[in-house]
Amino acid sequence: MEHDWQTCVENAVAWARGHLGETSYASRCLAFVEDAYERSNHLEVFGGDFARESAELYAAQDNTGTPPIGAFVFYDTSGELFGQRRNWGHVGLSLGDGRVIHAWDRVRIDHYLDVQDLGVPPGWDAPRWIGWTPVQRVFQGCRPRDWSAVGDAAAAARRMQAARFGPGTATA
Repeated sequence: MEHDWQTCVENAVAWARGHLGETSYASRCLAFVEDAYERSNHLEVFGGDFARESAELYAAQDNTGTPPIGAFVFYDTSGELFGQRRNWGHVGLSLGDGRVIHAWDRVRIDHYLDVQDLGVPPGWDAPRWIGWTPVQRVFQGCRPRDWSAVGDAAAAARRMQAARFGPGTATA
């Protein structure tokens, strides 16, 4: 599947910026970044079930310099979620100027290194920078998809979360 990378990135960044300040993606950082690409470009990508798993799958640790625009930007962070304590990780979308848009307590923009200084919920470890992966890597194996039947992106992310991690895990 051929892609116009610049258009895909521009679409994703515009979609993500359109959700600044929203709280519906709290604890769903990977869903937020994937939705930015998938919904704005009418495709489906296939990565891990959570950010840390995706970071490993995409070998994010191999790219540690300033992330280029459109890159998936990854962090280690551990805590309890869905009744499990593990390294769930965190991910954001690079805006290309050292800033990253990501879903934390709300969708926000921070310098990619300053994400490590964000306040964390009780029992969680501060995020630690891992690295980034280019969107071209994330798009490997993607396929076209019409998202109109799925409805609201955040509601769909909650349903998917419940399907992956069990009933009662999809918080409001």
